[in-house]
Amino acid sequence: MSGTGADDTQTALPPLTAIPNDIRSLPDYERRAEAHFPPATWRHIQSGAGPETSLAANRAQFDRYRLVPRMLADMRGATTELEMFGLRHAAPVLLAPVAYHRLAHPHGELAAVSAATALDTTMVVSTLSSIPLEDIAAAARAAATELRMQAPPLWFQLYFQSDRGYTAELVNRAEAAGYQVLVFTVDASVKRSEFALPRGVEAANLQGMPRLSQNADVAGGKIVFGTALLDAAPTWESLAWLRSQTRLPIVVKGLLSPEDARLALEHGADGIIVSNHGGRVLDGLACPLDMLPAMVDAVEDKLPLLLDSGVRHGTDVLKALALGARATLVGRPQLHALAVGGMQGIAHMLHILRAELELAMSHVGCASLAAIEKSILLEQSRG
Repeated sequence: MSGTGADDTQTALPPLTAIPNDIRSLPDYERRAEAHFPPATWRHIQSGAGPETSLAANRAQFDRYRLVPRMLADMRGATTELEMFGLRHAAPVLLAPVAYHRLAHPHGELAAVSAATALDTTMVVSTLSSIPLEDIAAAARAAATELRMQAPPLWFQLYFQSDRGYTAELVNRAEAAGYQVLVFTVDASVKRSEFALPRGVEAANLQGMPRLSQNADVAGGKIVFGTALLDAAPTWESLAWLRSQTRLPIVVKGLLSPEDARLALEHGADGIIVSNHGGRVLDGLACPLDMLPAMVDAVEDKLPLLLDSGVRHGTDVLKALALGARATLVGRPQLHALAVGGMQGIAHMLHILRAELELAMSHVGCASLAAIEKSILLEQSRG
């Protein structure tokens, strides 16, 4: 999305100064959030591609599974900790890369990363952040210092630019700022976008860089094939090139095919995020949870698979882990919570997810993530 739209923020409520008692789940934040956004911004955040069947299916995918409880398990010493890429993560819940947090709150990504740090949670910072990536990393360090804790790992999501020199510049900036993992998004090079950014919100990391239109339906002449946008889209060779440019772990985001999972491994990926981009890029795509088991088999446990798209409950996290994911990411709920409650809203949202996950693990008798197996799931009929 690009351009400058009218500033209609007068139609939106400001963030609340205290979290209401009736917010007890992520859907509660979503229910309240609409009033805190201008109408056009709310439609943009909530919308999916086409008739939005993928958007709806991303929620339904979790409802096809029921949990099978296991009683009398010894839960002393239970933990949600895990290690990925040699880095400790307190729980298998990360903040997914989401563009333009200042659409939801004036402090934008600074509020989000401060909340994530307080909750010992990794944030994946978007190339399209509305605050420079260096300032976000500095805010994470400052929050950790104030709390007298070690900052959780910080990841940077990378969109390839039309000029590889600019892509390399972003990688170098992320490394210099202290980011520890790169997330290479591959499923959104060509997409429709009719949303104009409001005044005061911009892609802070891309200032001075040329940008091709993200629209896939330019009137007249070529539509998608043969356009500069499609010609500049990354390929498998781009992943190999990126591998040659950095020593940081590279996680490829946006794969759904087991064959693509094998190719990612062959071309130097260190991890994969199984995702259909929250149903925002193309409608009718397979659901990540449906594809996850086959993708796990394809990589033969040689690299971790994470999952996003539709995660709203701690039980969703548990179900994804039972089907082979190492961790999950949440996207839109960040903006919902940020708009409603600012920094404390995101911190509360993360606390809810973590609490729901721990409660669910206790009911299925799993004292660690390693103990979570597919046997705790009962798949419902799709008929």
